[in-house]
Amino acid sequence: MTDFPPPPPVPPEMGAAEKVARQRHFAISLFRLSGAIIVMVGFLALMQRFSWVQGNKAKAFGAIMVVVGLFQFMIVPRLMLALFRRTRP
Repeated sequence: MTDFPPPPPVPPEMGAAEKVARQRHFAISLFRLSGAIIVMVGFLALMQRFSWVQGNKAKAFGAIMVVVGLFQFMIVPRLMLALFRRTRP
């Protein structure tokens, strides 16, 4: 069995701030993960692995997906961090 001890109690004044921090971290991680998935789909399109897009359209579609995915993976989390630093919970 995997019986884990209960988590240590969180002081009431730290509970809300910690919850907001966890939500922000989750949002940033989700954007990075989706950006990585978009980049992978873009590379698969560039290699013409999808039957619904082939030829020059696949190359253009793949290049756009890779650029958008890299933007979402690298730039969007930094913009979110800057926004989160300005607004305190």
